[in-house]
Amino acid sequence: MGHHRRRSIVGLAAAAACVATLVSTAPPAAAAPMFGLDISWPQCGKELPSPSPQFVIVGLNGPPAKGTQQGLPFIANPCLADQVAWVKANAKPSQAYTIAAYPTAGQFVTHRADGPWSPTTKAGQLSNVGYAEATYAAGSLGAAGFAPPVVWIDVEPLAAQPWPTATAQQRLENRYVLEGLMRGLRDHGLAYGLYSFASGWEAITGSWRVPGVPVWATAGRLDYPGEALARCTQPSFSGGRVLLSQWTDGQLDYDRTCEPYAFTPLAVPASTLSGATADFNGDWNNDVLARVAATGDLRLYAGTGRGALTAGVRIGAGWKGMSALETPGDFDGDGPLDVLAREASTGSLWLYRGNGRGGWLPRVRVGTGWNGFSAIVGPGDFSGDQRVDLLARERATGYLWLYPGNGRGGWLPRVRVGSGWNIFNAIVGPGDLNGDGRADVVARETATGYLWLYPGNGNGGWLPRVRIGSGWGSMTAVASAGDLNGDRTPDLLARDRSGVLWLYPRTATGSWLPRVRVGGGWNGINAIF
Repeated sequence: MGHHRRRSIVGLAAAAACVATLVSTAPPAAAAPMFGLDISWPQCGKELPSPSPQFVIVGLNGPPAKGTQQGLPFIANPCLADQVAWVKANAKPSQAYTIAAYPTAGQFVTHRADGPWSPTTKAGQLSNVGYAEATYAAGSLGAAGFAPPVVWIDVEPLAAQPWPTATAQQRLENRYVLEGLMRGLRDHGLAYGLYSFASGWEAITGSWRVPGVPVWATAGRLDYPGEALARCTQPSFSGGRVLLSQWTDGQLDYDRTCEPYAFTPLAVPASTLSGATADFNGDWNNDVLARVAATGDLRLYAGTGRGALTAGVRIGAGWKGMSALETPGDFDGDGPLDVLAREASTGSLWLYRGNGRGGWLPRVRVGTGWNGFSAIVGPGDFSGDQRVDLLARERATGYLWLYPGNGRGGWLPRVRVGSGWNIFNAIVGPGDLNGDGRADVVARETATGYLWLYPGNGNGGWLPRVRIGSGWGSMTAVASAGDLNGDRTPDLLARDRSGVLWLYPRTATGSWLPRVRVGGGWNGINAIF
């Protein structure tokens, strides 16, 4: 792939023989590993390997000029059609990979509106560029008559088109490109995974955790089995499950399946929006959940991504017995977003695991004794360890406690992060409201109706608070589902006394756009989250 294709590619017959040897010496077992190769533009005009490889992964990108050592987005592999024909003629199980990159100035201008996000912010524009990279890849597949069950996203340093990596903000912006690429592949009906290596992934994304997305892990220029085999069992660079490992001899890239994976088609992963806690149905648009007071039914109001909500759909019954409801994000690390609910009669805290399609997996009790808290808030990753957390206000003292999640549906030791929080009658976790890449909290002061932004410092603490609104005391509920209008900036929701639900869009520069009515008759709802 890009990291290894800088070298000249020679000795394909020897490479094929190497793969044949690996296949012949693999231990007989029901889930025996499979061995294959990945091929791309460096093999143009060369004799392709004999039929001995058990699978092939085909690269979709080509280099910008003859002699350039790396393929790049928006440039096609010039011999893709021939390589696909070879794959078909040899009846090889096959997948594909496409190279991701931060856009050039020209690509940014050309493609910043070529996606589903609002192009009014840089975050939305970069997401759209990533989406356009996916659209180009899908077009290449169509032109070659290639329908692979999986397209891997190659994320690694590129000398010809470098990722900006000097600041945390740049690394956050790199994630927007990758999120756009993932959504674009999904919208074109393609499952996807991530290819990278630990140091490259950390440099580009800041050790971004996306545990719901499968991984193809490279061991670099190392002999098999050694470290290449270890990649199958080591924690991956992104937290996702490793399905393939790769190594190189300096001439060709070799691949191996990680048991029990057998190079089979994959499901499309759940959406992976940075800081998102509210895309419950997996369509890459944030949603609103609400409980009907009279019946205890739980409804899903799917977001459109353009500042509106669709009609509510019942996704649960019998929720009357819960005295607190919150969407923390992906609490158990399986990809889909979850719900936490406190049972009034027992004080037990239950994790309702989402299935990524607007439904549920079996619930799990994750805590007891939670009746002592008067507010439970899901801020996303507040501690800065790439795992979602929970904040809880102690009723008797007004202390605010951080309960760090461990990324597997459990907890790390709690930490007190505030006092005097009993002066607030609404506390919400909108995500990164001020655009610095860290999770924030918004609180409404009971006595004044002021709305305060408490910016997180990314390490489980606070930066100085900022007043961002007044007159909010007239609202009977304040909530946030993150970004609802598609500009990648979190927004707020508020219900007035007449039951109208209003969207307050927030801008990337820290101001408000005019509010928008998104619903009526919401006085029959006693929980909005």
